[in-house]
Amino acid sequence: MEILKLIISNKILVTAFLGYFIAQIVKCIIEAVMDHTFSIRRLFSGNGGMPSSHASTVCALATMTGFIEGVGTFQFAMTVVFAIVVMVDASGVRRETGNQAVILNELMEYFGKLKDNPPRFSHDKLKELIGHTPLQVQTGAALGVIIAVAAHFIWK
Repeated sequence: MEILKLIISNKILVTAFLGYFIAQIVKCIIEAVMDHTFSIRRLFSGNGGMPSSHASTVCALATMTGFIEGVGTFQFAMTVVFAIVVMVDASGVRRETGNQAVILNELMEYFGKLKDNPPRFSHDKLKELIGHTPLQVQTGAALGVIIAVAAHFIWK
C-alpha cells in the first residue's frame, strides 16, 4: 500500500499520465464532432489523431520535471531529449509507416480482387493510423506543457 501512495504522490508521473489521458479525451471529442461517432476504444488507443497523446505525455513529463527538479538538472535534460525523440519518431518514422500501410492495403485489396489465381495474404488489413502530422505533434506538445503548468500551480 505504501508503494501505491508513493506512486500517486509522484507529481511528475501523475502529470505525465494526465497529459496522456487529457489528450485522449480531447482526441475523442474532436473525432466525435468530425465523424459524428464515438468510440470508447479510442480513449485507450494512442495511435494517430489530433492531438498527439505521445507528445502531450512527454511534454507534460519534461515540463513538470523542470518545475520540480529544475531546468539545470540531469533529470530535466533526459526528459527533454526523450520528448524530442518521441515527437520526431511520431511525426517521422511512425507517420511514414502509416503511409506505407495505406499503400500496402490498397495493393492487397487490388490483388485480392483478381479472378485468375488471386494471391493469399497472411495478414489482415494493416493499421494505417499510426503516426502524426507535425501539427498534431505540436498541438499535443502545447497541450502537455499547459497541463503541466496548470498542475504545477494547482499543486503548489
